Amino acid sequence: MPTSPRLRRSAAALLLLSFTVCAPAAEPLEEIDRLARDWVNLRTETARLETGWQTDQTLLASTIAALQERSATLEEKRDLLRAQTAREREEIDMLRAKNKSAVADLAASEARLRALTTRLLALRPSLPPRLSDALEMAFRSLSNSALPASERLQLVMTALNRCAQFNRQITVGDEVLTVEGESAPKALEVIYWGLSHGYAIDRSTRQAWLGRPETGGWRWHRSPDAFAGAAQLIAIAHDKADPVLVAVPAQITRTLPPPAPSSP
Repeated sequence: MPTSPRLRRSAAALLLLSFTVCAPAAEPLEEIDRLARDWVNLRTETARLETGWQTDQTLLASTIAALQERSATLEEKRDLLRAQTAREREEIDMLRAKNKSAVADLAASEARLRALTTRLLALRPSLPPRLSDALEMAFRSLSNSALPASERLQLVMTALNRCAQFNRQITVGDEVLTVEGESAPKALEVIYWGLSHGYAIDRSTRQAWLGRPETGGWRWHRSPDAFAGAAQLIAIAHDKADPVLVAVPAQITRTLPPPAPSSP
């Protein structure tokens, strides 16, 4: 049985006392009596310590057994929970993988959306002035780099749909334009042939201008030969003349905006 350090110290003191009592030198009776009392006290203390150690050892053994039993019970519960949650953990891992893939796809989609926004903003100067003015709020919002992706997508789709709609129809109306040969903007009658070109006329001076997208934006060039045909086209569009084939000058140039910068 293991012996406590305190018990070992008591035994050593007892042994030392025994050697002292057995010393050949003569001691006074009082000294012998004192030593005897000390020996009795030491023996009593040793017995008490041995009894206390045995009691503590039994209690410690019981505590260790209880803790081992509890540890075994907890390990069984842990293994049971692992078995019960194995499927849930697999589903969580699958969801994490899907979430990671979705985040990557979202980042790629947002990068493509920003590239499309850049191309759309670069295209604006080449749009017919009437359409460009109608999309002023959309283009102004798209210029905000902090715009959320959902709002950006909505504005891009709005602008593209308006462009597609404008390109499928003939648009007629009065408009204030800055045209070639004029120092200040002036009110003119305008007819747009989709996104490709348009005609503007001034009935008071019988002047006409041909508008088309060019590198750097939409331009209005003086076209004297276009006045009669453009005026007739405007009358037909307003149901003031019968539909007939009308010959008008036209010059269509395929103009593309600069390519969007590649995403890193």
